Amino acid sequence: MSQLLQQTRRGFYCAQGDFYIDPHRPVDRAVVTHAHADHARWGCRQYLAARSGEHLLRMRMSPEAKFQFADYGETFHLGGVAISLHPAGHMLGSAQVRLEYRGRVEVVTGDYKLGHDATCESWQPLRCHLLITESTFGLPVYQWPDQQAVFAAINDWWQQNREKDLCSVLYGYAVGKSQRILAGLDPRIGPIFCHGAVEKGNAAYRQSGVSLPDTRHTGSVEKTHSWAGAMVVAVPSAHGTPWLKRFGRTSTAMASGWMAIRGSRRRRSFDRGFVLSDHVDWPSLLAAVDACNPETVWVTHGYTAVVARYLNETGRNAISLDRWQRSSSDEEDVEPTSSEGEQEE
Repeated sequence: MSQLLQQTRRGFYCAQGDFYIDPHRPVDRAVVTHAHADHARWGCRQYLAARSGEHLLRMRMSPEAKFQFADYGETFHLGGVAISLHPAGHMLGSAQVRLEYRGRVEVVTGDYKLGHDATCESWQPLRCHLLITESTFGLPVYQWPDQQAVFAAINDWWQQNREKDLCSVLYGYAVGKSQRILAGLDPRIGPIFCHGAVEKGNAAYRQSGVSLPDTRHTGSVEKTHSWAGAMVVAVPSAHGTPWLKRFGRTSTAMASGWMAIRGSRRRRSFDRGFVLSDHVDWPSLLAAVDACNPETVWVTHGYTAVVARYLNETGRNAISLDRWQRSSSDEEDVEPTSSEGEQEE
């Protein structure tokens, strides 16, 4: 059976259906896995995406963008290719793209993670002939701790800071990571405030029916406000800027998969680092491949050569795709200095 997808400079292309998946450049038809800017790009004529991500995508795109939204598991046909979207677990509205044509099934994971997340639907394994998987954290050193233990540690840190009259400033990507953090916070400890870019994401999540604790925009309070004991959820690019001075005495922390490496925290001068990722770690990437049991694995974006080599050595047929990798604005794809939408306070 011939393959459906091919890697091009514009992204993964399906000639039978004449559409691209997460194209890097404007195209006529784009199937979008989720609302992060390195996957949902401006300028395409038509977009197909998961319905649960509608509010996030409309927030990120121009009002003129033309969308078709599908429920998870709903099937559409283009050029005889059956297209369906399935939960990826990365963030609200994230989807794997399943293609079927003349008995052949190919799956693009997009960004994904395994396990429970209160702010989005959980990843589902899809049996296929070809699996295209990301490998952002595709090294054995990346193994995530229990999520509830991480949230407990964050809340303990906040409580200790409150007892010292410090303001806790916790950094996470504006859309996806910050809302997951908020869902894990204990609002009984104190008031919660958010950077403006985070508040925009909060509004879209709440519109989508996701329950989050009460928050306030940091810019909505008077200059004389006391921030002692408060939690501020902010974007990484705000760290070390004059914006931070308004909060007085602070303790800062970052929530990211990169915090598994101590040097990452030291380089950014955070007081604490919490290992919380919206991507698969090493063991869950391997578990996902086993669950999908593909004939062939294409490994993209990240430690592609390492993952492909390991899969080949353990009996899989894997290929490292390292050409035309997408440029990233997701804070977990590269250690961040800034991200789209983060400068707006």
